[in-house]
Amino acid sequence: MPKHQHHLVAPIPEDLVNEANELIADIRANGADKKRRESLYNLIMRLTETGVDFFFLEPLRRMEAGPVMQKMAQMGIGSMLKGTRMVIHNVLKKANEKHVEGILVFIEEILFEPES
Repeated sequence: MPKHQHHLVAPIPEDLVNEANELIADIRANGADKKRRESLYNLIMRLTETGVDFFFLEPLRRMEAGPVMQKMAQMGIGSMLKGTRMVIHNVLKKANEKHVEGILVFIEEILFEPES
């Protein structure tokens, strides 16, 4: 869906893309047991942390914000991520197979190949 709309773009490491693709295939082939849900949680958090860093901390680095401003931003973002972890963990714990598949489809939709 996002490919047909304007969208924000954040770079992510190749290993994270590979991890996402492998986990999606594993969950589809073997189901979302407790271990795979924990892996999915970790993946979602890494994607979230990467995006938050790019959209909120990278602008501060580029404008060469001072250490105090950067530390304040990191503290605020840290608090936000703490709440996010709890919500994502609870959602995944209660999600049925259909909900998990919806999450997998969403992750596939937001991962774009780099343009050459």
